[in-house]
Amino acid sequence: VSLQRHTRAREPTTPRLPAQPLKTVEAAWQAGVRYFDTAPFYGAGLAESRLGEVLKERPRGDYALGTKVGRLILEDHEQKSGLFEDGRPNQLANDYSADATKRSIEESLQRLQTDTLDYVFVHDISRDFHGDEWITRFDEARNGAFPVLSELQEQGVISGWGLGFNTVEPIELALDMDHNAPTMSLTATQYTLLQHKRALQRVMPAAQEKDVGIIVGAPFNSGALLGGEHFDYAEIPEHIKDQVSRLREVADRHGVRLKDAALQFSSAHPAVAAVIPGSSRPGRIAEDVSAMAAEIPRSFWDELLDQGLISPEAPLPSS
Repeated sequence: VSLQRHTRAREPTTPRLPAQPLKTVEAAWQAGVRYFDTAPFYGAGLAESRLGEVLKERPRGDYALGTKVGRLILEDHEQKSGLFEDGRPNQLANDYSADATKRSIEESLQRLQTDTLDYVFVHDISRDFHGDEWITRFDEARNGAFPVLSELQEQGVISGWGLGFNTVEPIELALDMDHNAPTMSLTATQYTLLQHKRALQRVMPAAQEKDVGIIVGAPFNSGALLGGEHFDYAEIPEHIKDQVSRLREVADRHGVRLKDAALQFSSAHPAVAAVIPGSSRPGRIAEDVSAMAAEIPRSFWDELLDQGLISPEAPLPSS
């Protein structure tokens, strides 16, 4: 298998794009960000096109780029709503087969306007998207996408591959595999200041043992930690509101911003290779970068431990 063998010769076409998304990517670059994550699922290819429009001007060896497979973008259209209602109208089809994996990578390369990818994640073969059928989908990927991505990594075409989910069970399952096993995985919403105990039980220690990097996505749990009305892409439940209030009270006592604490907590575990806050505006980039450098007193973490708001098993940022 070779990406070069499956890349079409035609030049990608990119529609005229609004300024703010492009300025956000540009702001990230100027702030020193050099790892970018995207997926065909995000706006039916719109996110990839926007990212590619900025990065095409940069030397390819100066940054790392990751995208995902598992959803094909179709020609048929549908009415969109929810998180991606402003995305492209194209329908998406779930497909984790070998052929679909190759086609998805080919099309992502066109939208990203590049010849190479660094990381590829198999996207959302989990219960929250597929219900009780998730195991069937996992088996489809294990026999289809996994061997393709393993071969691409062996050939040096990609640096690594793995799974990208909002849950931990599929990653736990994959970490037990001896053949065609992932070398990097992305877990969104599952290793955060608000929610991390399950990940600490198995995913994080297993990843360390097998030298599998973990990328943490959605460290604010869809904005819940920062006062938003959503938690893990759904309406925030009352017990999470209470938990956020308790965290905020402790933060206020110690003069700490919860954004600073959240990003530093998620990045402190030695298994974590990167954290993806998902900034949508240029000004948020500067906030995120400064959050990683903010001084947080040890007394803040000690009080969180005393109140049972964080697990005693969690590695903490250096004081």
